[in-house]
Amino acid sequence: MTLTDRIPPNPEPDVLFEAFSEWADEQGLALYPAQQEALIEVVTGSHVILSTPTGSGKSLVAVGAHFTALARGRRSFYTAPLKALVSEKFFALCETFGAANVGMLTGDASVNETAPIICCTAEILANIALRDGAEADVGQVIMDEFHFYSEPDRGWAWQVPLLELTRAQFILMSATLGDVTRFKEDLTRRTGLDTAVVQSVERPVPLIHSYVVTPLHETIEDLLQTHQAPVYIVHFTQAAAVERAQSLMSINVSTRAEKDSIAELIGGFRFTAGFGKVLSRLVRHGIGVHHAGMLPKYRRLVERLAQAGLLKVICGTDTLGVGINVPIRTVLFTTLSKYDGVRTRHLKAREFHQIAGRAGRAGYDTLGTVIVQAPDHVVENERRLKKAGDDPKKRRRVVRTKPPEGFVNYGESTFDRLVAADPEPLTSSFTVNHAMLLNVISRPGDAFQAMRRLLEDNHESRRSQLRLIRRAIAVYRALLAAGVVERLPEPDEAGRIVRVTDDLQLDFALNQPLSPFALAAIDLLDRESPTYALDVLSIIESTLDNPRQVLSAQLFKARGEAVQQMKADGIEYDERMELLDSVTYPQPLAELLGAAFDMYRRGHPWVLDHEIAPKTVARDMYERAMTFSEYVSFYSLARSEGLVLRYLADAYKAVRQTVPEEAKTEELNDLIEWLGELVRQVDSSLLDEWEQLTDPSQPVRAEVTVGDRPHGVTTNVRAFRVLVRNALFRRVELAALRRYDLLGELDGESGWDAEAWSEAVEPYFDEHDSIGTGPDARGPRLLIIEEDGRTWRVRQIFDDPAGDHDWGISAEIDLDESDEAGTAVLTITGVDGQ
Repeated sequence: MTLTDRIPPNPEPDVLFEAFSEWADEQGLALYPAQQEALIEVVTGSHVILSTPTGSGKSLVAVGAHFTALARGRRSFYTAPLKALVSEKFFALCETFGAANVGMLTGDASVNETAPIICCTAEILANIALRDGAEADVGQVIMDEFHFYSEPDRGWAWQVPLLELTRAQFILMSATLGDVTRFKEDLTRRTGLDTAVVQSVERPVPLIHSYVVTPLHETIEDLLQTHQAPVYIVHFTQAAAVERAQSLMSINVSTRAEKDSIAELIGGFRFTAGFGKVLSRLVRHGIGVHHAGMLPKYRRLVERLAQAGLLKVICGTDTLGVGINVPIRTVLFTTLSKYDGVRTRHLKAREFHQIAGRAGRAGYDTLGTVIVQAPDHVVENERRLKKAGDDPKKRRRVVRTKPPEGFVNYGESTFDRLVAADPEPLTSSFTVNHAMLLNVISRPGDAFQAMRRLLEDNHESRRSQLRLIRRAIAVYRALLAAGVVERLPEPDEAGRIVRVTDDLQLDFALNQPLSPFALAAIDLLDRESPTYALDVLSIIESTLDNPRQVLSAQLFKARGEAVQQMKADGIEYDERMELLDSVTYPQPLAELLGAAFDMYRRGHPWVLDHEIAPKTVARDMYERAMTFSEYVSFYSLARSEGLVLRYLADAYKAVRQTVPEEAKTEELNDLIEWLGELVRQVDSSLLDEWEQLTDPSQPVRAEVTVGDRPHGVTTNVRAFRVLVRNALFRRVELAALRRYDLLGELDGESGWDAEAWSEAVEPYFDEHDSIGTGPDARGPRLLIIEEDGRTWRVRQIFDDPAGDHDWGISAEIDLDESDEAGTAVLTITGVDGQ
């Protein structure tokens, strides 16, 4: 039975409140006073601004709000800042209300989009509000983590629904809202409904705060000895979190029995090379790592071990403050300053409380602990003073350590101020772009009047409003000049006096603004070119967000190789440094795409809000014939492998969604299958959910267990053949470079060390000057595969200059071992000329 089955025939406020309260009691969820107050306001039809501490059950109020809307036949929307949170809420609500009653809208896919309960990001709801205005089919809006209203780049999406959806009931929720008087008055003015502010500083688990000057290792050991674990150690860089975790391996964190329990829960979980091996050692010791750069399956493993009470210490970043499901007894700050992308500064009160509020586990702890570690130089000075004892002369002679250059100092007074401070007031971040105007113009009625109201009655200052008005006028003129919109001599049947031209696919253009450009650019390619498939992939990659860490690593590698070449060419230092300025990361088709984009945006000015970004990550991995682990190792990206994989998943989804069937060749289909299988074998969660959502016939997934593995890699024969081809071609490329040392690293365990490779390949170079590595060399005609049950015998033929094709690499592929490893596992059997 779902909560939907508990909807009473009479949706009166008292009846609804009683029905929901009874259901909550049956779930073992006794309502706190603040929850009761909020729900009473919801069922009576008021807007609710809910500002209560983390762990005080705001999610349960959201469920009660959906229940109320469903009972009254009103469509409710749940929004959150991150797709991961939206997805998590979608599956939770499916379980609570039944899958038929819940849908989800994202930029990637939609499922059950006409459902009475919809989960989506704030941007999706904002576009609905702009396109349909007050007539939108939105009866209720629940905005979780509403403090994102202040985000400079995304805050507009949290403001637009408040401005446009004047017939909806709003529930705004966050632990750190600050003064909300403006929102209370503004909501009531716009909608005529009462707005209730439900605030509480009382936590289910009270917090105690401490500032300590002991060395970090001593602080942690003391927390473990006094049973204040699990401890979340907060860092503001991913590198610092990993380094800290590794430094704690000397502490005896877990008992033998606890380590055995950890090993049992981990079971057959697949850890990949690189960071996976590091994490395996850490978690088996009772130490977790948690940050956004990790593979999702690693974060999920750490969360599951933490929920089972098996991790005593977790080193992570400040992402803990955004809905991360890690139960924590103690939060330990390593610093009170952070680099925000522009400068290093003290934490804001909102940031501090958002993270600190995670301490204390309801139902487990009577108190939560928040500790701030003094700066390292202060800790060292305290140690030296303590060593000097009480002798005033010795204490005066102590040489004090100074803070490092550029360090933003803080002390106990900073700590006291943050603990006592209320969160800063939320600030407006409204903006205007082409998509906004197109959305408003496409709605029925007078677009000028609607846009004027939007620009003059938002939350910005008058000075900022005037700037936005000027921007809107410029955007409108550009749309008019490009023929994207047109003035009508008289209002049409919907009351429009300006409209979007008929040939514009508005949904496609606005939700995926650069996808129409990608389609146009693909038409410029030569299908007969041997690089056609990879060029299509490069066009798709140019429309994706830049993975900054990967591009930085590529630039570093490119400059290193350029320096080595310039040294070999005898170029002097000063000239080398000057030439290095022109070296960049690889950008395939940059000239073609730049010219095409300049031409395209003349007729499609909304893309001026976006920029193409030629780059190669998926293509680079394919051309280098590397596995995921090899690629991460090659560019030293172990701490960012989650980002790499998310990018590859986005590339796979984009190429599958955007490229029409008529533009796909056999080679491109091979490439797409390879890319999808590569992502799936590293961490299937990035694709399983998306593929489920794009196929409504699939049932809502059950909870994924820690030991879940993807299907065997050999079951996707097409993709596996590409993996085999890449594995062999990787060896061809290294043989062409005579890098026998790297070949030995690949195959040394099976007897093919550097010496063996050298002895086998050098005779080839007695006959030929080089080994070809171009598109023809990696083509399927030079790869022979003989399938024999669960063993494949393969031969990769060398593309020699004479075209004899008599030399090659022979190998055996063990399909069972490949399924276990998630990639092609081969054993070299020979290198010879036949």
